[in-house]
Amino acid sequence: MRAVRADEWPQARQLRLDALRDPAAPVAFLESYEEAAAKPDVHWQERSAAAAAEGGRVRQFVAESPEGVWAGTVTVLVESPEDDVRFGEAAEVDQAHLVGVFVRPEARGTGVTDALFREAVAWAWSLSSPRLERVRLYVHEKNPRAAAFYRRFGFVPSGQRIPAPGGRGELELEYVLGREG
Repeated sequence: MRAVRADEWPQARQLRLDALRDPAAPVAFLESYEEAAAKPDVHWQERSAAAAAEGGRVRQFVAESPEGVWAGTVTVLVESPEDDVRFGEAAEVDQAHLVGVFVRPEARGTGVTDALFREAVAWAWSLSSPRLERVRLYVHEKNPRAAAFYRRFGFVPSGQRIPAPGGRGELELEYVLGREG
């Protein structure tokens, strides 16, 4: 497990495109494969640079095999009440928001997702400015496999639900330091 480096934007782009081809993509991600594939290289370069910046408010983690294949990813967004809302409800406290979770099918069930989440949550809790009070994520009600993993990891429903396209909803789950599962 490690953070993405800025010069790895081609690999980050490819992993995102692969994620958007996954059968769960329509309920797991906010963009389509076609939308992501149409973005210019500069978009991917800036996205990877932001996710790799020390002291930044974004960090993308990848699970890398000994052969150098990226098996999975999760991105952590640091949110504060004064920030613009990216997705879901506005932050009421300083918090982390996990997004872009994807593990290649062949790596599922091998511990990769657990390791990615341990790394992402540990990084979020390690921040001293701002000191975060919780980690949140959203899961679509039609994504039971992801919801089961999140709950097993220690995320619990916060009581918040937001609408999603098609009349379905996204459930907010949270992981609070000192209250973990």
